[in-house]
Amino acid sequence: MPKTKLEELNRNIYDIKNKDDYDFKIQKGLTREIVEEISKQKNDPDWMREIRLKALETYNKLELPTWGPDLSELNMDEIATYVRPKTKLNNSWDDVPDDIKNTFDKLGIPEAERTSLAGVGAQYDSEVVYHSMKEELLKQGVIYTDMETAVREYPEIVKEHFMKCVPMNDHKFVALHAAVWSGGSFVYIPKGVKLEMPLQSYFRLNSPESGQFEHTLIIVEEGASLHFIEGCSAPKYNKVNLHAGCVELYVKKNAYLRYSTIENWSKNMMNLNTKKAIVEEGGQVDWVTGSFGSKISMLYPLSILNGKGAKTEYTGISFAGAGQNLDTGFKVIHNAPNTSSVVNSKSISKNGGKCTYRSLVRITENAQNSKSSVSCESLMLDDFSVSDTIPVNDIRTDEVEFSHEAKIGKISDKTIFYLMSRGLSEEDAKAMIVRGFAYPISKELPGEYAVEMNNLINLELEGAIG
Repeated sequence: MPKTKLEELNRNIYDIKNKDDYDFKIQKGLTREIVEEISKQKNDPDWMREIRLKALETYNKLELPTWGPDLSELNMDEIATYVRPKTKLNNSWDDVPDDIKNTFDKLGIPEAERTSLAGVGAQYDSEVVYHSMKEELLKQGVIYTDMETAVREYPEIVKEHFMKCVPMNDHKFVALHAAVWSGGSFVYIPKGVKLEMPLQSYFRLNSPESGQFEHTLIIVEEGASLHFIEGCSAPKYNKVNLHAGCVELYVKKNAYLRYSTIENWSKNMMNLNTKKAIVEEGGQVDWVTGSFGSKISMLYPLSILNGKGAKTEYTGISFAGAGQNLDTGFKVIHNAPNTSSVVNSKSISKNGGKCTYRSLVRITENAQNSKSSVSCESLMLDDFSVSDTIPVNDIRTDEVEFSHEAKIGKISDKTIFYLMSRGLSEEDAKAMIVRGFAYPISKELPGEYAVEMNNLINLELEGAIG
Protein backbone atom coordinates (compact mmCIF):
# COMPACT_ATOMS: atom_id res chain seq x y z
CA MET A 1 0.00 0.00 0.00
CA PRO A 2 1.46 3.43 -0.92
CA LYS A 3 2.46 5.59 2.00
CA THR A 4 0.35 8.67 2.66
CA LYS A 5 2.16 11.97 2.52
CA LEU A 6 1.70 14.27 5.47
CA GLU A 7 0.87 17.17 3.15
CA GLU A 8 -2.19 15.22 1.93
CA LEU A 9 -3.58 14.89 5.43
CA ASN A 10 -6.27 17.13 6.84
CA ARG A 11 -4.89 18.68 10.03
CA ASN A 12 -8.42 18.38 11.36
CA ILE A 13 -9.50 21.14 13.71
CA TYR A 14 -6.16 22.94 13.55
CA ASP A 15 -6.61 23.91 9.88
CA ILE A 16 -9.88 25.75 10.45
CA LYS A 17 -9.69 28.90 8.34
CA ASN A 18 -11.94 31.85 8.97
CA LYS A 19 -12.30 34.63 6.44
CA ASP A 20 -9.51 37.18 6.85
CA ASP A 21 -12.06 39.67 8.13
CA TYR A 22 -10.47 42.18 10.48
CA ASP A 23 -11.25 45.56 12.02
CA PHE A 24 -7.75 46.90 11.30
CA LYS A 25 -4.62 45.48 9.66
CA ILE A 26 -1.38 47.43 9.63
CA GLN A 27 0.43 47.77 6.30
CA LYS A 28 3.15 45.23 5.69
CA GLY A 29 6.72 46.02 6.63
CA LEU A 30 8.58 47.49 9.58
CA THR A 31 9.20 51.23 9.75
CA ARG A 32 9.11 53.89 12.45
CA GLU A 33 5.74 55.02 11.11
CA ILE A 34 4.34 51.49 11.42
CA VAL A 35 5.60 51.10 14.99
CA GLU A 36 4.16 54.50 15.93
CA GLU A 37 0.82 53.53 14.39
CA ILE A 38 0.74 50.28 16.38
CA SER A 39 1.47 52.28 19.53
CA LYS A 40 -1.36 54.67 18.63
CA GLN A 41 -3.77 51.80 17.96
CA LYS A 42 -2.86 50.29 21.32
CA ASN A 43 -3.27 53.64 23.09
CA ASP A 44 0.16 53.15 24.68
CA PRO A 45 1.41 55.42 27.46
CA ASP A 46 4.48 57.45 26.50
CA TRP A 47 6.90 55.12 28.29
CA MET A 48 5.72 52.09 26.29
CA ARG A 49 5.90 54.02 23.02
CA GLU A 50 9.51 54.93 23.87
CA ILE A 51 10.33 51.26 24.50
CA ARG A 52 8.91 50.33 21.10
CA LEU A 53 10.91 52.96 19.24
CA LYS A 54 14.13 52.11 21.07
CA ALA A 55 13.53 48.43 20.22
CA LEU A 56 13.08 49.31 16.53
CA GLU A 57 16.47 51.05 16.56
CA THR A 58 18.00 47.97 18.19
CA TYR A 59 16.34 45.68 15.61
CA ASN A 60 17.82 47.66 12.73
CA LYS A 61 21.33 47.39 14.24
CA LEU A 62 21.27 43.63 14.90
CA GLU A 63 22.06 40.97 12.30
CA LEU A 64 20.15 37.77 11.64
CA PRO A 65 21.49 34.73 13.51
CA THR A 66 24.41 33.22 11.60
CA TRP A 67 23.86 29.74 13.03
CA GLY A 68 20.90 27.40 13.00
CA PRO A 69 18.20 27.19 10.31
CA ASP A 70 18.24 29.36 7.20
CA LEU A 71 15.91 32.35 7.75
CA SER A 72 16.42 33.95 4.36
CA GLU A 73 12.83 33.18 3.32
CA LEU A 74 11.53 35.57 5.97
CA ASN A 75 10.88 38.99 4.44
CA MET A 76 9.51 41.54 6.92
CA ASP A 77 8.28 43.63 3.98
CA GLU A 78 5.71 40.87 3.42
CA ILE A 79 4.56 40.58 7.06
CA ALA A 80 1.78 42.58 8.71
CA THR A 81 2.80 42.95 12.35
CA TYR A 82 -0.60 43.96 13.76
CA VAL A 83 -4.09 42.62 12.98
CA ARG A 84 -7.05 43.61 15.15
CA PRO A 85 -10.07 41.28 14.88
CA LYS A 86 -13.63 42.59 14.75
CA THR A 87 -14.27 42.31 18.48
CA LYS A 88 -13.28 43.78 21.81
CA LEU A 89 -12.03 41.96 24.91
CA ASN A 90 -14.94 39.86 26.23
CA ASN A 91 -15.63 38.24 29.60
CA SER A 92 -18.29 35.88 28.23
CA TRP A 93 -18.05 33.37 25.40
CA ASP A 94 -21.53 34.43 24.31
CA ASP A 95 -20.19 37.87 23.40
CA VAL A 96 -17.36 36.57 21.19
CA PRO A 97 -18.22 36.75 17.44
CA ASP A 98 -19.51 33.43 16.13
CA ASP A 99 -16.69 32.68 13.69
CA ILE A 100 -14.01 33.23 16.36
CA LYS A 101 -16.04 31.50 19.05
CA ASN A 102 -16.62 28.44 16.85
CA THR A 103 -12.87 28.15 16.21
CA PHE A 104 -12.09 28.11 19.93
CA ASP A 105 -15.05 25.80 20.59
CA LYS A 106 -13.59 23.25 18.16
CA LEU A 107 -10.17 23.62 19.77
CA GLY A 108 -11.80 22.72 23.11
CA ILE A 109 -10.98 25.91 25.02
CA PRO A 110 -14.38 26.54 26.70
CA GLU A 111 -14.71 22.89 27.68
CA ALA A 112 -11.23 22.85 29.22
CA GLU A 113 -12.08 26.01 31.16
CA ARG A 114 -15.20 24.43 32.63
CA THR A 115 -13.52 21.17 33.62
CA SER A 116 -9.95 21.83 34.65
CA LEU A 117 -8.82 25.46 34.55
CA ALA A 118 -8.86 28.32 37.03
CA GLY A 119 -8.73 30.93 34.28
CA VAL A 120 -8.46 31.30 30.50
CA GLY A 121 -7.23 33.87 28.03
CA ALA A 122 -7.80 33.47 24.28
CA GLN A 123 -5.94 35.53 21.69
CA TYR A 124 -6.99 35.76 18.04
CA ASP A 125 -4.41 37.32 15.73
CA SER A 126 -3.04 40.36 17.60
CA GLU A 127 -5.65 40.82 20.34
CA VAL A 128 -6.95 38.92 23.36
CA VAL A 129 -10.65 38.39 22.61
CA TYR A 130 -11.70 36.56 25.79
CA HIS A 131 -10.49 36.49 29.37
CA SER A 132 -11.92 35.09 32.59
CA MET A 133 -10.80 33.91 36.02
CA LYS A 134 -12.57 32.18 38.89
CA GLU A 135 -13.95 34.57 41.52
CA GLU A 136 -12.12 32.96 44.42
CA LEU A 137 -8.76 33.80 42.85
CA LEU A 138 -9.66 37.47 42.69
CA LYS A 139 -10.35 37.38 46.41
CA GLN A 140 -6.84 35.99 46.99
CA GLY A 141 -5.27 38.90 45.11
CA VAL A 142 -4.36 36.92 41.98
CA ILE A 143 -4.09 39.05 38.85
CA TYR A 144 -4.61 37.34 35.49
CA THR A 145 -5.34 39.62 32.57
CA ASP A 146 -4.16 40.61 29.11
CA MET A 147 -0.95 42.62 28.78
CA GLU A 148 -2.65 45.78 27.51
CA THR A 149 -4.86 45.91 30.60
CA ALA A 150 -1.78 45.32 32.77
CA VAL A 151 0.05 48.24 31.13
CA ARG A 152 -2.89 50.52 31.95
CA GLU A 153 -3.85 49.22 35.41
CA TYR A 154 -0.53 47.97 36.85
CA PRO A 155 2.05 50.21 35.16
CA GLU A 156 4.62 50.15 37.96
CA ILE A 157 4.75 46.34 38.07
CA VAL A 158 4.99 46.13 34.28
CA LYS A 159 7.70 48.82 34.08
CA GLU A 160 9.76 46.99 36.70
CA HIS A 161 9.71 43.68 34.82
CA PHE A 162 8.95 44.28 31.10
CA MET A 163 11.92 43.31 28.87
CA LYS A 164 14.17 42.97 31.94
CA CYS A 165 14.33 39.18 32.07
CA VAL A 166 14.64 39.17 28.26
CA PRO A 167 16.55 42.35 27.28
CA MET A 168 15.62 43.76 23.89
CA ASN A 169 19.20 43.45 22.61
CA ASP A 170 19.22 39.70 23.28
CA HIS A 171 18.82 38.98 19.56
CA LYS A 172 17.17 40.50 16.50
CA PHE A 173 13.76 38.89 16.98
CA VAL A 174 13.51 39.92 20.62
CA ALA A 175 14.04 43.50 19.46
CA LEU A 176 11.36 42.97 16.79
CA HIS A 177 9.01 41.65 19.45
CA ALA A 178 9.58 44.61 21.76
CA ALA A 179 8.83 47.01 18.90
CA VAL A 180 5.54 45.46 17.72
CA TRP A 181 4.29 43.29 20.62
CA SER A 182 0.55 42.93 21.05
CA GLY A 183 -1.63 40.76 23.28
CA GLY A 184 -0.37 38.12 25.66
CA SER A 185 -0.91 37.45 29.36
CA PHE A 186 -0.02 39.09 32.66
CA VAL A 187 -0.08 36.92 35.78
CA TYR A 188 0.71 37.96 39.35
CA ILE A 189 0.47 35.39 42.15
CA PRO A 190 0.71 37.01 45.62
CA LYS A 191 2.94 35.73 48.40
CA GLY A 192 1.89 32.34 49.74
CA VAL A 193 -1.01 31.77 47.31
CA LYS A 194 -0.97 28.28 45.82
CA LEU A 195 -3.22 27.69 42.82
CA GLU A 196 -4.66 24.18 42.69
CA MET A 197 -5.88 24.49 39.08
CA PRO A 198 -3.88 25.76 36.07
CA LEU A 199 -4.29 29.00 34.17
CA GLN A 200 -4.18 28.81 30.38
CA SER A 201 -3.66 31.16 27.46
CA TYR A 202 -4.34 30.02 23.89
CA PHE A 203 -2.92 31.85 20.88
CA ARG A 204 -4.55 31.49 17.47
CA LEU A 205 -3.15 33.14 14.34
CA ASN A 206 -5.71 33.29 11.52
CA SER A 207 -4.64 36.10 9.17
CA PRO A 208 -2.23 35.11 6.32
CA GLU A 209 1.09 36.93 5.77
CA SER A 210 1.02 38.27 9.30
CA GLY A 211 2.85 37.88 12.58
CA GLN A 212 1.88 37.20 16.18
CA PHE A 213 3.93 38.87 18.90
CA GLU A 214 2.22 38.17 22.22
CA HIS A 215 4.02 38.99 25.47
CA THR A 216 3.64 36.81 28.56
CA LEU A 217 4.78 38.18 31.93
CA ILE A 218 4.38 36.00 35.03
CA ILE A 219 5.44 36.89 38.57
CA VAL A 220 5.12 34.22 41.28
CA GLU A 221 5.83 35.76 44.67
CA GLU A 222 7.52 34.14 47.67
CA GLY A 223 6.06 30.76 48.65
CA ALA A 224 3.38 30.86 45.93
CA SER A 225 2.79 28.27 43.20
CA LEU A 226 1.26 28.18 39.72
CA HIS A 227 0.84 25.90 36.72
CA PHE A 228 0.49 27.92 33.52
CA ILE A 229 -0.43 26.31 30.19
CA GLU A 230 0.15 27.81 26.78
CA GLY A 231 -1.40 26.49 23.56
CA CYS A 232 -0.69 27.72 20.02
CA SER A 233 -2.02 26.85 16.57
CA ALA A 234 -2.62 28.29 13.11
CA PRO A 235 -4.09 27.11 9.77
CA LYS A 236 -1.81 26.50 6.81
CA TYR A 237 -1.28 29.11 4.11
CA ASN A 238 1.00 29.19 1.08
CA LYS A 239 3.07 32.12 2.33
CA VAL A 240 5.19 32.62 5.43
CA ASN A 241 3.67 33.62 8.75
CA LEU A 242 5.81 34.65 11.72
CA HIS A 243 5.55 34.00 15.44
CA ALA A 244 7.98 35.92 17.64
CA GLY A 245 6.45 35.95 21.10
CA CYS A 246 8.26 36.53 24.36
CA VAL A 247 7.84 34.92 27.79
CA GLU A 248 9.31 36.44 30.98
CA LEU A 249 8.99 34.43 34.20
CA TYR A 250 9.94 35.64 37.68
CA VAL A 251 9.98 32.94 40.37
CA LYS A 252 10.64 34.42 43.80
CA LYS A 253 11.99 32.83 47.00
CA ASN A 254 10.61 29.31 47.64
CA ALA A 255 8.03 29.77 44.86
CA TYR A 256 7.10 27.19 42.21
CA LEU A 257 6.06 27.60 38.58
CA ARG A 258 5.35 24.96 35.97
CA TYR A 259 5.11 26.30 32.41
CA SER A 260 3.60 23.85 29.91
CA THR A 261 3.38 24.48 26.17
CA ILE A 262 1.91 22.57 23.24
CA GLU A 263 2.86 24.34 20.00
CA ASN A 264 1.06 23.17 16.87
CA TRP A 265 1.85 25.79 14.28
CA SER A 266 1.16 25.16 10.60
CA LYS A 267 3.93 24.19 8.22
CA ASN A 268 4.27 27.72 6.78
CA MET A 269 5.09 29.25 10.17
CA MET A 270 8.48 30.53 11.30
CA ASN A 271 8.43 30.13 15.08
CA LEU A 272 11.13 32.35 16.60
CA ASN A 273 10.00 32.50 20.21
CA THR A 274 12.02 33.52 23.29
CA LYS A 275 11.37 32.31 26.85
CA LYS A 276 13.36 33.00 30.02
CA ALA A 277 12.95 32.58 33.77
CA ILE A 278 14.77 34.13 36.73
CA VAL A 279 14.61 31.93 39.84
CA GLU A 280 15.43 33.15 43.34
CA GLU A 281 16.53 31.24 46.45
CA GLY A 282 14.71 27.96 46.95
CA GLY A 283 12.46 28.59 43.95
CA GLN A 284 11.77 26.17 41.12
CA VAL A 285 10.62 26.49 37.51
CA ASP A 286 9.69 23.44 35.44
CA TRP A 287 9.22 23.55 31.67
CA VAL A 288 7.13 20.99 29.75
CA THR A 289 7.21 21.56 26.00
CA GLY A 290 5.80 19.83 22.92
CA SER A 291 6.89 21.31 19.56
CA PHE A 292 4.87 20.21 16.52
CA GLY A 293 4.29 21.95 13.23
CA SER A 294 6.08 25.06 11.92
CA LYS A 295 8.42 25.24 8.95
CA ILE A 296 11.24 26.46 11.19
CA SER A 297 11.44 26.65 14.97
CA MET A 298 14.19 28.26 17.01
CA LEU A 299 13.25 27.92 20.67
CA TYR A 300 15.55 27.49 23.68
CA PRO A 301 13.92 28.27 27.05
CA LEU A 302 16.42 29.59 29.62
CA SER A 303 16.40 29.26 33.41
CA ILE A 304 18.68 31.62 35.34
CA LEU A 305 19.18 30.18 38.82
CA ASN A 306 20.17 33.23 40.84
CA GLY A 307 19.32 32.05 44.36
CA LYS A 308 20.83 29.41 46.61
CA GLY A 309 19.04 26.08 46.19
CA ALA A 310 17.10 27.19 43.08
CA LYS A 311 15.97 24.38 40.76
CA THR A 312 14.79 23.85 37.22
CA GLU A 313 13.60 20.89 35.16
CA TYR A 314 13.02 20.75 31.42
CA THR A 315 10.99 18.02 29.72
CA GLY A 316 10.50 18.49 25.98
CA ILE A 317 9.73 16.73 22.72
CA SER A 318 9.84 17.86 19.09
CA PHE A 319 8.53 16.07 15.99
CA ALA A 320 9.82 17.12 12.55
CA GLY A 321 8.37 15.86 9.27
CA ALA A 322 8.99 16.69 5.61
CA GLY A 323 10.13 20.27 5.06
CA GLN A 324 10.53 21.01 8.77
CA ASN A 325 13.62 22.18 10.62
CA LEU A 326 13.02 22.25 14.38
CA ASP A 327 16.03 23.71 16.17
CA THR A 328 15.12 23.51 19.85
CA GLY A 329 16.70 22.90 23.22
CA PHE A 330 17.25 24.35 26.67
CA LYS A 331 19.64 26.67 28.48
CA VAL A 332 20.39 26.97 32.18
CA ILE A 333 22.77 29.21 34.10
CA HIS A 334 23.71 28.22 37.66
CA ASN A 335 24.64 31.44 39.47
CA ALA A 336 24.38 30.28 43.10
CA PRO A 337 25.41 27.36 45.34
CA ASN A 338 23.38 24.16 45.67
CA THR A 339 21.34 24.82 42.53
CA SER A 340 20.15 21.95 40.34
CA SER A 341 18.92 21.33 36.81
CA VAL A 342 17.48 18.26 35.11
CA VAL A 343 17.04 18.20 31.33
CA ASN A 344 15.14 15.46 29.49
CA SER A 345 14.79 16.15 25.76
CA LYS A 346 13.40 13.88 23.05
CA SER A 347 12.98 14.34 19.32
CA ILE A 348 11.41 12.38 16.47
CA SER A 349 12.19 12.99 12.80
CA LYS A 350 10.71 11.40 9.70
CA ASN A 351 10.23 11.96 5.96
CA GLY A 352 13.44 13.97 5.80
CA GLY A 353 12.60 16.26 8.70
CA LYS A 354 15.43 17.74 10.76
CA CYS A 355 15.59 17.97 14.54
CA THR A 356 18.44 19.72 16.33
CA TYR A 357 18.94 19.78 20.08
CA ARG A 358 20.96 22.88 20.99
CA SER A 359 21.75 23.47 24.65
CA LEU A 360 23.82 25.41 27.16
CA VAL A 361 24.62 24.42 30.74
CA ARG A 362 26.73 27.05 32.51
CA ILE A 363 27.79 26.48 36.11
CA THR A 364 29.60 29.59 37.35
CA GLU A 365 32.37 29.93 39.92
CA ASN A 366 29.75 30.85 42.54
CA ALA A 367 27.68 27.70 42.06
CA GLN A 368 29.54 25.23 44.25
CA ASN A 369 27.79 21.97 45.13
CA SER A 370 25.40 22.33 42.21
CA LYS A 371 24.05 19.44 40.15
CA SER A 372 23.08 19.15 36.51
CA SER A 373 21.88 16.14 34.54
CA VAL A 374 21.20 16.27 30.78
CA SER A 375 19.63 13.51 28.70
CA CYS A 376 18.71 13.91 25.03
CA GLU A 377 17.32 11.09 22.89
CA SER A 378 16.52 11.17 19.19
CA LEU A 379 14.45 8.70 17.18
CA MET A 380 14.54 8.61 13.37
CA LEU A 381 11.79 6.79 11.48
CA ASP A 382 13.67 6.40 8.17
CA ASP A 383 17.11 6.52 6.53
CA PHE A 384 17.04 10.12 5.29
CA SER A 385 15.84 12.18 8.23
CA VAL A 386 18.33 14.17 10.33
CA SER A 387 18.92 14.49 14.04
CA ASP A 388 21.76 16.52 15.55
CA THR A 389 22.81 17.22 19.14
CA ILE A 390 24.85 20.37 19.81
CA PRO A 391 25.44 20.76 23.55
CA VAL A 392 27.62 23.40 25.19
CA ASN A 393 28.69 22.60 28.74
CA ASP A 394 30.51 25.44 30.50
CA ILE A 395 31.58 24.24 33.96
CA ARG A 396 33.63 26.79 35.90
CA THR A 397 34.03 25.07 39.27
CA ASP A 398 35.13 21.57 40.30
CA GLU A 399 32.62 21.31 43.13
CA VAL A 400 29.71 20.06 41.01
CA GLU A 401 27.96 16.92 39.82
CA PHE A 402 27.38 16.98 36.08
CA SER A 403 26.30 14.33 33.57
CA HIS A 404 25.33 14.42 29.91
CA GLU A 405 23.89 11.53 27.94
CA ALA A 406 22.84 11.52 24.28
CA LYS A 407 21.29 8.73 22.20
CA ILE A 408 20.39 8.78 18.51
CA GLY A 409 18.90 5.78 16.76
CA LYS A 410 16.28 4.21 14.55
CA ILE A 411 13.40 1.94 15.45
CA SER A 412 14.78 -1.53 16.03
CA ASP A 413 13.81 -4.12 13.42
CA LYS A 414 13.95 -6.77 16.13
CA THR A 415 11.45 -4.86 18.25
CA ILE A 416 9.13 -4.44 15.25
CA PHE A 417 9.39 -8.15 14.48
CA TYR A 418 8.61 -9.07 18.10
CA LEU A 419 5.50 -6.87 18.21
CA MET A 420 4.31 -8.16 14.83
CA SER A 421 4.73 -11.70 16.13
CA ARG A 422 2.21 -10.73 18.83
CA GLY A 423 -0.39 -9.80 16.23
CA LEU A 424 0.26 -6.11 15.58
CA SER A 425 0.61 -4.70 12.08
CA GLU A 426 3.91 -3.04 11.19
CA GLU A 427 2.25 0.39 11.32
CA ASP A 428 0.70 -0.26 14.74
CA ALA A 429 3.98 -1.63 16.06
CA LYS A 430 5.87 1.50 14.99
CA ALA A 431 3.17 3.73 16.41
CA MET A 432 3.33 1.91 19.75
CA ILE A 433 7.10 2.38 19.93
CA VAL A 434 6.85 6.11 19.14
CA ARG A 435 4.10 6.68 21.69
CA GLY A 436 6.18 4.84 24.28
CA PHE A 437 9.16 7.00 23.38
CA ALA A 438 7.04 10.14 23.94
CA TYR A 439 5.33 8.91 27.12
CA PRO A 440 7.75 10.56 29.59
CA ILE A 441 6.69 13.90 28.09
CA SER A 442 2.95 13.32 27.82
CA LYS A 443 2.67 12.03 31.38
CA GLU A 444 3.86 15.41 32.64
CA LEU A 445 0.89 17.18 31.03
CA PRO A 446 -2.66 17.46 32.43
CA GLY A 447 -4.92 14.76 31.04
CA GLU A 448 -6.62 16.63 28.20
CA TYR A 449 -3.34 18.15 27.01
CA ALA A 450 -1.64 14.75 27.04
CA VAL A 451 -4.50 13.55 24.84
CA GLU A 452 -3.93 16.48 22.46
CA MET A 453 -0.21 15.72 22.26
CA ASN A 454 -0.89 12.05 21.53
CA ASN A 455 -3.39 13.06 18.84
CA LEU A 456 -0.73 15.28 17.24
CA ILE A 457 1.73 12.39 17.31
CA ASN A 458 -0.86 10.13 15.71
CA LEU A 459 -1.50 12.74 13.01
CA GLU A 460 2.21 12.99 12.25
CA LEU A 461 2.60 9.22 12.26
CA GLU A 462 -0.13 8.79 9.68
CA GLY A 463 2.06 10.77 7.33
CA ALA A 464 5.09 8.64 8.16
CA ILE A 465 3.78 5.11 8.18
CA GLY A 466 0.08 5.15 7.31
